[in-house]
Amino acid sequence: MMFRISPARMRIACALLVSSIARAADQDAAPPPQPAAQQSPDRSQIERKLDSIGTLIEKSSAAKQIEASQVPTAREKREAARVLLGKAQAAFQKSDLAATSKLLDDAARQMFEAVRLAAPQQVTQDKARADFDARVESVKVLLEAQRRIAGEKNNGAAIESARKVEQQIKSANDLAAAGKLDQARAAIDQAYLDAKVSIGGMRTGDTLVHTLTFANKEEEYRYELDRNDTHQMLIKVLLDEKRQTGSLDRMIQGFQDKAAELRKQAEAQAAKKDFEGAIRLLEQSTTELVRAIRGAGVYIPG
Repeated sequence: MMFRISPARMRIACALLVSSIARAADQDAAPPPQPAAQQSPDRSQIERKLDSIGTLIEKSSAAKQIEASQVPTAREKREAARVLLGKAQAAFQKSDLAATSKLLDDAARQMFEAVRLAAPQQVTQDKARADFDARVESVKVLLEAQRRIAGEKNNGAAIESARKVEQQIKSANDLAAAGKLDQARAAIDQAYLDAKVSIGGMRTGDTLVHTLTFANKEEEYRYELDRNDTHQMLIKVLLDEKRQTGSLDRMIQGFQDKAAELRKQAEAQAAKKDFEGAIRLLEQSTTELVRAIRGAGVYIPG
């Protein structure tokens, strides 16, 4: 059975990256400033940019939002944008197009910051919701893998664990729908951990019990080895089909190669009984594996 991650899940992951600025501009707002081109700016383009930034600062819905917010710092940022716009207009009159363009970019940045300050609670809520939705999709991906592996191995305990994870997802969604995002995130994180532990247990053939209390550094080193193995397994379970894309495969392989080198160094340190140094290297190795998974568009906690 081939394992697939739906386009909808990819869109959720991408949404997380832009959620923190999702409310920062509307249809009236100018697009975020782009890096200056190497060639000389075109006068007609700069003139249009002047009009666009002027509209953003004085007439846009973003400007009205700042006025309605009564947030002093937001208003100060808007005033700073106005000052920069005035300087840009003066530079344009002198035909200094490069300076005009830079001043307009600075003015736009001040306005976007003003909008963010004017509605911090809404921006934070939007980001929290997008982050929660991304976590739910990641747990669903793990749940599908958990069910598939449990079925292949005819593992009754894992099948029951999958039912529990499914119920945890429902409970988390119910909490989110009630506006209790902090509790919802805690619930979905627990579901993620339960699913990962179940998959790891099936990989080793034993019940996997994680504890953060260790008798000694060697025992902690063994734990980190297992955690590293589990993340290697997650790359195979979650990303095998995605790796058909050449550029994505190269990205994933790059992280895996670095992780493998760090693990090799860790094992060498452990052979010398330097378990503390080995643990640090293993943690770095596992971090590279987490980066590979996240880089492929699947969010997992670090």
